Formats: sequence, C-alpha cells, structure tokens
Amino acid sequence: MSMKRTPLPGVGVQYDVATRSGRHLSVVVHQDGRRFLGFYAADDPDTCQASFKLDADEAASLAALIAPDPGPPDLAVGELDLATERIPVTAKSPYRGRPLGDTRARTRTGASIVAVLRRTAPHPAPGPDFRLEAGDLLVVVGTREGVEELAQIIAGG
Repeated sequence: MSMKRTPLPGVGVQYDVATRSGRHLSVVVHQDGRRFLGFYAADDPDTCQASFKLDADEAASLAALIAPDPGPPDLAVGELDLATERIPVTAKSPYRGRPLGDTRARTRTGASIVAVLRRTAPHPAPGPDFRLEAGDLLVVVGTREGVEELAQIIAGG
C-alpha cells in the first residue's frame, strides 16, 4: 500500500491511497472539517467512480471501523483466576469498630478490599484508617481461596 499527501491550497489536504490490489481511493480533508471519500477505477486512476461526503462523526466512526483502538485486553475474570465478592461485616465481627488496616487483609490472604459499601454512602479505595461498622459490605477482589479466607477472618473464624 502506498499513500500520498497533497496540499490543496485554499481547500485542505488530499490523501491518495493505492492498495496492494491496485485499487485507488482518496480522502479530501477540507479546512472547514468536511471530508470526502472518493473511489477510483482500477484501470484509470483519474476517473472517480463514487464520492461520499462524511461529517466529522461519520469520518471518526469509519476510521474506528477500519483501524479500531485495540484497548485493553478483554479478559474474563475467570481467565485471570480472580473472584469478586461482597463480604458483610456483622455485629459479631471482631473488626466491627476497628480500622480496616487491622484486618491485614492483603498481607494475610492476598485479597484486596477495594471498596466499602455503607448504607449512607459507598467508600471506594478505603485507606487503612477507615473504621468498619456493622452492616458494611466489603467489596473484595482476589483469588477464590484468598476471598474465602478473608470472609472467615472478617466473620471471626
């Protein structure tokens, strides 16, 4: 594939693309943001067979279809061997009224407490000084074993 960029004074820029199969297309980007996509005959690169006007949103959508952003890998939680659970803090929990750091959750189990859901408000990424209350739900992420072990620790087992 080859691409050629040609400034069009007073108009914008034309990008001409010749594919490996010998097809030719061009994109004309006007100074005002309009874009035109043109398709040319394989045997006559000067004969435009069709031309389409694209607004900025259409051009962006077409570009995303042609060269999508790979983004982060789409990994299912099961593929990572991770579990996410909500663990209740009951009135019988030895950690009720104590700072989160006292649980030593990550050190003891490898599981992380990523949020605390409280009736009054959620608390994302709580620090070690955050005091737990009966009725809190701990949002925990870790291996299945680590999450189960942390549930037992919070319950007082």
